[in-house]
Amino acid sequence: MGEMMNEGQNLGNDIDLSQFYSIFFEEAGENLDQMEQMLLALDLEKADDEELNAIFRCAHSIKGGAATFGFADVAELTHQMESLLDKLRRHELTPTAAMVDVLLESSDALRGLLGAHQGRGVEPPATADLVARISVLAHGEDAEVEEEAPAPAPVVVAAPAPVAAPAPAPARKAAKVERELEIHIGPLENPASADGIAELFRDIPGLGTIEALPCDLSTRRVWRARTSASDSDLMDLFTFHVGKDDIRIVEQQAQPAAPNITIGEDGEPMGTGHPNPTTEGRDYGFFEGAPGVPVRAAAPAEGAAPKTAPKVEGRAAAGAGLESSTLRVSVSKVDQLINLVGELVITQAMLAQKSRELDDKDNQPLLAGLADLDRNTRDLQEAVMSIRMIPMSVVFNRFPRMLRDLATKLGKKVELVTQGESTELDKGLVEKITDPLTHLIRNSCDHGIEMPEERRAKGKSENGTITLSATHEGGSILIEVRDDGKGLSREKLLRKAREKGIDAPDTLTDTEVWNLIFAPGFSTAEEVTDVSGRGVGMDVVKKNIAALNGTVEIDSAEGFGMRVSVRLPLTLAIMDGMSVRVSDEVYILPLSNVIESFQIKPSDINTMAQGAQVVKVRDEYMPVVELERVFQVPRFEFNGTSPIMVVVEAEGSRVALMVDELLGQQQVVIKNLESNYRKVPNVSGATILGDGKVALILDTSGLVRRSRH
Repeated sequence: MGEMMNEGQNLGNDIDLSQFYSIFFEEAGENLDQMEQMLLALDLEKADDEELNAIFRCAHSIKGGAATFGFADVAELTHQMESLLDKLRRHELTPTAAMVDVLLESSDALRGLLGAHQGRGVEPPATADLVARISVLAHGEDAEVEEEAPAPAPVVVAAPAPVAAPAPAPARKAAKVERELEIHIGPLENPASADGIAELFRDIPGLGTIEALPCDLSTRRVWRARTSASDSDLMDLFTFHVGKDDIRIVEQQAQPAAPNITIGEDGEPMGTGHPNPTTEGRDYGFFEGAPGVPVRAAAPAEGAAPKTAPKVEGRAAAGAGLESSTLRVSVSKVDQLINLVGELVITQAMLAQKSRELDDKDNQPLLAGLADLDRNTRDLQEAVMSIRMIPMSVVFNRFPRMLRDLATKLGKKVELVTQGESTELDKGLVEKITDPLTHLIRNSCDHGIEMPEERRAKGKSENGTITLSATHEGGSILIEVRDDGKGLSREKLLRKAREKGIDAPDTLTDTEVWNLIFAPGFSTAEEVTDVSGRGVGMDVVKKNIAALNGTVEIDSAEGFGMRVSVRLPLTLAIMDGMSVRVSDEVYILPLSNVIESFQIKPSDINTMAQGAQVVKVRDEYMPVVELERVFQVPRFEFNGTSPIMVVVEAEGSRVALMVDELLGQQQVVIKNLESNYRKVPNVSGATILGDGKVALILDTSGLVRRSRH
C-alpha cells in the first residue's frame, strides 16, 4: 500500500502549481482590498452579521489558497484572523477598535508576505507579534482566566504549536476542541488527486496529524485525522485538490444528531456508507447519485432524499454560472485589440471617403455594405474601449484606510466623503492619477484639517471632512479634493515665497498666490514631520498631472477650506471628432467640447484693446480665436464667404473658433504627437485621415487659456 501511495503522490506532484500563482495573488489582493473596505466601514456598536460573514469569507479564501500553494506563513496568519472573525460572527465576542486595528495590521502584513512570495525582492514582515495579539483578542477574558487556573492534566497537542503563538491560553483552547475525524474521498476518476490532502497536514503548522486507513486505492481514499480545525476550514482546504462532492468528513464519537442517509447509485437509501456503520457522521458535500455520501435528513429517510436533490442541482448550476461570468485577460492583449480596432477605424474612414466618389445607382449594394461596416465598426470600437474602462471607485477605495491611519497618527478626526465613484476612466489614466491624489489627500489632512480643539474654538465640528469627487465635464475628467479646514493664508504664502527668494509682489492675484505652493521645495509647514513638510509633494503633483496633459487649479477661502481641481483630457485611443478646415489645413475638435456653430459677417466681430476680438452670441460677448493666426496657416486665396464660428467649452469657459468650413463628424484614432515628434502648444494629438493625411487634434483647454491671456 505504501508503494501505491507514493506513486499517487508522485502523480499529484507532477502538476506545476506555479502556473496558478498569478491568479492566486490577484484574487488574494482583491480579497484584501475588500476586507479592508468592510473593516473600515464596520459599525462597532451595531455590527451587521452579513458584514462579519463577508470579512470572514475574505480571510477564509486567502487561507485556503495559501495552504494549497504551500505558503505556510500566509495560511498561519489568516488562520489566526479566522479564529477571531469566527467568534465575532458567532457573537461570542463583541467587536472593538483594537480588533479592527489588529486585523488591518494583519492585512498589511499579508500584503508583505504575498509580495515576498511573488519574488518582488520584498523582505517578508515578522508576524509573531500579530499572531500573539490576535490570539489574546480571540480568547478575550477566558484566556486570562485559563492562564491563572491550574491545568487539570498535561496538554497533548497533535502537531507543534506555531512558533508565533507562545501564549499558553490559545494552546489549551485548541486542545479542548481537537477532534478525531475520518476523511473519505471518492469515488475518484483519478485517485492520485486526493493525495494532496495528506500533504496539507504536513505543510501547515498546527493543523494536526493524519494517517491512512486500509481502503480500495483504485476508487477512493480514507484517512483518520486529529485536528482542531473547523469543518468549513477543512472543506475549503480539501476542495483545492478534489471536488467538494467527492469529500465526506465523519466525526468519530460525535453527539447523536439528525439521522443521516446514504443515497446509493439507484437513488435509494442504503445506510451510512462508511466503514463504521454505527458511527453518526455529519454531511459535508452533496452530490446526486454518488455512493457513500450522507445527506442530512430532519424527517424520516424516505422523505429527506427527494427534497435535497433539487436544491443541490440548483446550487451547482448557480455556482457554475458565477464561475463563467468573468474572464481574466492581460492588459497587453486588450491594448493590442484596441490598436487593431484603431487601424480598422482608419481603414473604414478611407473606404467611406472613396465611396463618396462612386455612383449611387450603380453601386447601391456596395454602399449599403459600407454603411453596415461603418455601424459595426462603431459598435465594435465602443465595446472594445469599454473593456479598458474601470470605475473611479478602484482608486477611491484606497484612501479610507490611508486617511484613517494618518488621522490617527496626527490626532485628528477626519471623515472622507466620495462622490462619483461610478465615473469611468481608462485604466492607464486611473493608474497614473493615484499618486497625485494620494499627495493631495495627505496634504488636506496634514495642513488643511485643524486639530479637534482648534475646530471647536472656531465653532466648527470636531470632525473634519475631505471630499473626493470625480465627474465628466465635456471632454475632460474633473477630479476635486475639497476640505473644510483652515484654507490657505495669502500673507503666509507670500512671506514664505520671499524667504525662498521667489519674486512675490503684493499685486499678485489670489490664484497666482495659491499657485506658489507648486514651486519646488515650497512648504508652509512650521516644522518638518514624517508626514509632510519637506516641500516634495505639490510640485510632484503638478509635474505628474502635466505629464498627462492635464491642469491643476486651486481655490481657497481662509478659515473655510480649500479645493484642488485636477482636470485631465479624455486620452482614450479613439474619440468622436468634428473636422474643420482652415485654408488647406484640416483640424479635429473633440466633439464633446463642441457646443454649436454658426455663420457671421465680418462686421459682427468687435476688436477691443490690445487687439483682442469678441463676437456677440445671444447677448453675450465671447472671445474669438482665429486658428489661422494661432497656427500661422498660409492662405493662398480668399473665397469671400462669411467666416464660420465654432463654439467650444473647456475649463468652464467658452470661446468661438474662427474656421473656413465644417467638414463633418467622424471617429478619429488618437496618435501621441509628443512621443512621435514633440509637444506642440494647443495640440493634444494627431490622427490619420481617410486619405492618408495627418490632421492635428486641437487642445480646447489650451485654446481657452490662450484667450484668457
